[in-house]
Amino acid sequence: MEAFPIPSDTYKLGFIGAGKMAESIARGVVQSGLMPPSRISTSHSNRLRRDAFESFGVSVFSRLDDVIEESDVVIFSVKPQAVKKAVLQVKPLLSKKKLLVSVAAGIKLKDLEEWAGQSRFIRVMPNTPSAVGEAASVMSLGGSATEEDADIIAKLFGSVGKIWRGDENLFDAVTGLSGSGPAYIYLAIEALADGGVAAGLPRELALGLASQTVLGAATMATETGKHPGQLKDEVASPGGTTIAGIHELEKGGFRGTLMNAVIAAANRSRELSQN
Repeated sequence: MEAFPIPSDTYKLGFIGAGKMAESIARGVVQSGLMPPSRISTSHSNRLRRDAFESFGVSVFSRLDDVIEESDVVIFSVKPQAVKKAVLQVKPLLSKKKLLVSVAAGIKLKDLEEWAGQSRFIRVMPNTPSAVGEAASVMSLGGSATEEDADIIAKLFGSVGKIWRGDENLFDAVTGLSGSGPAYIYLAIEALADGGVAAGLPRELALGLASQTVLGAATMATETGKHPGQLKDEVASPGGTTIAGIHELEKGGFRGTLMNAVIAAANRSRELSQN
């Protein structure tokens, strides 16, 4: 099989789809310094979306074909229901010289490869904290994607957070946990802040404390290497305030509700892949 190496230091990146996820990745890549915005392009007709990308220097073309022709690495970042149409629309331009990436939930590599007519594809499940350099992403390689291709994508998504490699059969669960997970945490932050307000705190202070508490707890979990249960026990002293609060969470089914949310989102991802 003939190899078409992509220059890792000078390649151009294109986005098919200019929604929030594409913007998060593009902003994160630029802010990290991995590549200048002049090497990134997308296409959209909506003025607000065009302005969002142009505001940090990304080129916004009027035609999808221009994005493909300009790019060495092409990321399909459209809603799962629109991926097939998007890939087929530009299929004649998807040569094996281009590395293709999909960040759409629930869309399998075998379908992506069939629609594109080539298997130099990598599937990635990122999440929106890529916009602030704190993404949690997982990637899986298609049939003819090389280790060099994998290195490019690992560096690309590694510049906006952390990335792991995993078998594609794990991706529905990944979607349910890290793909959808930020929304669960935003709800938790909002609820913590509301609790602070109910207890007498000013709204701004309550929201700041809630956000920083979640950030600090997550940092403790990732940097200390301790099990979350151990960290929880270290905060909850006998007969104290924390264990009283934990008791209320347990009575309300807090853990089970979060587990059910992950499972429900994973099941929905599975449904999308089957449809």
